[in-house]
Amino acid sequence: MNNSTSTGVYANGNDNKKFKGDRPSCSPSRVLHLRKIPSDVTEAEVISLGLPFGKVTNLLMLKGKSQAFLEMASEEAAVTMVNYYTPVTPHLRSQPVFIQYSNHRELKTDNLPNQAGPTPMLKSELKRAQAALQAVSAVQSGSLALPGAPTNEGTVLPGQSPVLRIIIENLFYPVTLEVLHQIFSKFGTVLKIITFTKNNQFQALLQYADPVNAHYAKMALDGQNIYNACCTLRIDFSKLTSLNVKYNNDKSRDFTRLDLPTGDGQPSLEPPMAAAFGAPGIISSPYAGAAGFAPAIGFHQATGLSVPAVPGALGPLTITSSAVTGRMAVPGTSGAPGNSVLLVTNLNPDLITPHGLFILFGVYGDVHRVKIMFNKKENALVQMADASQAQLAMNHLSGQRLYGKVLRATLSKHQAVQLPREGQEDQGLTKDFSNSPLHRFKKPGSKNFQNIFPPSATLHLSNIPPSVTVDDLKNLFTEAGCSVKAFKFFQKDRKMALIQLGSVEEAIQALIELHNHDLGENHHLRVSFSKSTI
Repeated sequence: MNNSTSTGVYANGNDNKKFKGDRPSCSPSRVLHLRKIPSDVTEAEVISLGLPFGKVTNLLMLKGKSQAFLEMASEEAAVTMVNYYTPVTPHLRSQPVFIQYSNHRELKTDNLPNQAGPTPMLKSELKRAQAALQAVSAVQSGSLALPGAPTNEGTVLPGQSPVLRIIIENLFYPVTLEVLHQIFSKFGTVLKIITFTKNNQFQALLQYADPVNAHYAKMALDGQNIYNACCTLRIDFSKLTSLNVKYNNDKSRDFTRLDLPTGDGQPSLEPPMAAAFGAPGIISSPYAGAAGFAPAIGFHQATGLSVPAVPGALGPLTITSSAVTGRMAVPGTSGAPGNSVLLVTNLNPDLITPHGLFILFGVYGDVHRVKIMFNKKENALVQMADASQAQLAMNHLSGQRLYGKVLRATLSKHQAVQLPREGQEDQGLTKDFSNSPLHRFKKPGSKNFQNIFPPSATLHLSNIPPSVTVDDLKNLFTEAGCSVKAFKFFQKDRKMALIQLGSVEEAIQALIELHNHDLGENHHLRVSFSKSTI
C-alpha cells in the first residue's frame, strides 16, 4: 500500500516502493532527498546541513536505506541549499552525501494513516528526529545551544572560532596558499591565511568571516585528501579568534588589506619545504608535465592524464594550474584564479536594469561592470572584482526569484565585460561601476566581509537618522510593494533595525530598490540580508 500523495509523503513502514521513485526532478521543492548518508550519522548532523539556508521544519531518516528527507520552511531556502551544494558535495562523517529535490511537496510525519502505522523502528527514528527539530527550534529562538551546530544568531559553542588550524599529512605534493584559498572559499568568505612549517609538518591558519563558515568547512573537509591518496586535511578550531597578517605573499595573505607589503626578502617557503620540493611549484611526479604538476583529483587538467578517483579525495574540486604552481593572484589586480564574469539568465526584461543587478550582486562582492544583452534582454553579464566573489554571488543568488522569474547564474566564458565603442548603440544597457562609491568591500578590513549571508525575508537596515520612526520605515517598504510582517530597532544602536517581509523575493526586490535610499539629514539607507529573524 502506498500512502504518498502528490503533495506529501507519509512516514510509514512501506518506504521501499515509495522512495525508490524519488528521482531528481527539474521542479524545485522545499523537501530535499538526501542519499548515501552514513549509518551512524545523527539527526542533528543532517539538520545542520540545512541550517545555514533557513529554518528546517521536518526530517525523516531512513537509516536502513542510507537516505533522509529534509523539509525546509520555504522553497527558496531549499533552492539556495541545492545550488550551494551542487558544485561542492557536502560530507557527513567524511562521506559524500548527495542532495536533490524530492518529488514530494511536503513531509507528513505527524499525521499517519490509521490503517498503516509506522513500525517500532520507524517510530523510534521519528521520535529522535522530532527531538532534534525541537532542539533546533530552541536554538533559533535563542533559548538553547545545539551541540555541534552553530546557532541561528551566529554564536557558536566555546572553542569554535572563525579561525581553523589546518595540518596537511602525507605531503607528497606541495600545497600552496592559493590551493587552500580555492578549497576553503567554497564554504564562505576567507579573510586571511597564514602558512608555516612546525614540527616538520606543513600547517595553516585560515580565518573566515563567520564561525558558521568555519564549522561547515571543518565538517565537510576534515579527513579529506586534496590529491589522490595524499595531502590529507586535518582540521581543528584554533584558539585564536583573529589573525594578524603582516605581509601579502606566498606564505600569508590578508584578503581585506590590499595595501600590505610583500615583505621582500622573506623566504616564500620554509627551508625544510624548499629543500624537500626544490624550486617552488616544480616537482618531479608521476603526473608531471610541461606545467609542473597537476592536482591528482579525478582528471589532470594540466597534463590531460585520467586518474582513477580515490575514496576520500576532494572529487568536486577543480584547482587551477596557477593555484597549483604557487603563483599568487592579488585581489584587485589580476583577480583570484578563475573567471570573475557571471552569465545571469532568465531575468525579467521589463523590470531588470544594470543598476538593479549592480546593487543585488554587490551584496556578495564589488561589481565592476554590468551588461544586459542588447538582443536578449533576459540575459546579462556581471563582472565581479575577482573569481571568489563571483563564486560567492553565484552560490547565493542562482535559483532565487526576482521579479517573478527564477534567476540563474553561471560562470561566463568571457573574461571581462567590454564597454560599447563610441557611437555604438547600447540603450544604456552596459554600465561601468568600477569607481562606484557604493562598493561594500573596497575598504580594507570592512565589517561587511563578516556580514555576508544568503538572501532571506529579513533585512538588516543601517545608517538610520534619529528622526526616522518605525512608521516611516514601514511605510517606505509598503510603498515599495512589500508586506511588512515584523520590525524592530536594535536596542543598543537605534541607527540599525531588522525588518521582516512577506517573502525572500520581496526582500530581494526591496534591497534593490531601497539600498542607498535618501532618508534625509545626509543619511542614505544601507540594506543587506540578515541571518537573524524577528
